[in-house]
Amino acid sequence: METFTTRLNSVKDAYYGFIVAALTYVKKKPSRLEAVETFMNDNPNALTSDILGFISEQDDFYEDAAPA
Repeated sequence: METFTTRLNSVKDAYYGFIVAALTYVKKKPSRLEAVETFMNDNPNALTSDILGFISEQDDFYEDAAPA
């Protein structure tokens, strides 16, 4: 996870909330980490909004939402 955290910090417009949000999402399942890493590999110039947009479009994104 340390390597992934370093990658997140290397995103051009990275900020603390982005890093925490991405880490919180990927820590739940290995498949999430793999998907986000693949997206970042395929889109090396992606900005935080691109990465967060990708994450929010995942089928399992709302699994962690608090029940209403």
